[in-house]
Amino acid sequence: MISYLPLITGTAGTMAIVVVRYLLASGGFAWWTARRGITAGPADPVRRRRQIRAEIRWSLLSALIYALPAGVVLELWRLYGFTVIQWHVDTVAAAIWWPLSVALYLFLHDTWFYWTHRWMHAPRLFARVHAVHHASRPPTAWAAMSFHPWEALSGALLIPALAFFIPIHFGALALVLTIATVMGVTNHMGWEMFPQRWVRGWFGRHFISASHHEAHHKYYTCNYGLYFRFWDQRCGTDKGLVANF
Repeated sequence: MISYLPLITGTAGTMAIVVVRYLLASGGFAWWTARRGITAGPADPVRRRRQIRAEIRWSLLSALIYALPAGVVLELWRLYGFTVIQWHVDTVAAAIWWPLSVALYLFLHDTWFYWTHRWMHAPRLFARVHAVHHASRPPTAWAAMSFHPWEALSGALLIPALAFFIPIHFGALALVLTIATVMGVTNHMGWEMFPQRWVRGWFGRHFISASHHEAHHKYYTCNYGLYFRFWDQRCGTDKGLVANF
C-alpha cells in the first residue's frame, strides 16, 4: 500500500531541487555572459530588465511543472521500486547499456521536442501558448524554461514516462537531465560557447548550439531541434547557423 506522506514530501524536495537547479544554471550562464562583456537580450536596458523578469517568472512556474512528474516518478522508484530505473552496474551488459541508454533517451527526447515544437508553431497554438517563449527577443540565459504552462507540461512528461518502459541507471538519468538543462540554457544565452572550428565542423553539423538555435528565434520557422540537427535536416527545416554569432 502506498503511503502518500513520504511520496508528497519527497516530490516536494525534488521540486525545490529543480527550481534551485534552474536558478543556478541560468544564473551561472547569465553571470558568465556578463563577465564576457556581452549584453544578451534587448539592447534597451529597460526592456531588457522587463524581459528578464518575465523570463524568470515563467521559468519558475515551468520548473515546478517539470519537477512534479519527475518527483513523483523518482519517489515511486525510491520508495516502492516502481519504474525500470536501475541502481547497480554489475554486469558487462549493464555497463554497455549505460551510455547507450543516455543516447537513446536523448534521441527520443529530441524527437518528442522537435515534433511538439513544430506543433506549437501552428498559428493558434503559437498565439495562445508558444508566444510566451518567443516574447524573449532576443532571448537570454534566463529564457531556457520560459514557457506557457501548457508547453511546459508537454515537455515535462516524456522523460518520466520513459522511466517506466526503458531501463536506465540513475546516474545515466541524472546525466540526461543535466544535458537537457545545460543545452537549454546555453542555446539561449546570446553567444556561442563552443569554438568556431567545432561549430563549423563535424560537431556543429550534428549537434545544436546557440549558433543554430538563435536562427529559430530570428526566423521562427526553422531549427526546431533540441540536441541534434537530425530531424531538421531530414524534414527540410534546417536553416543552418547564424553568421558571426
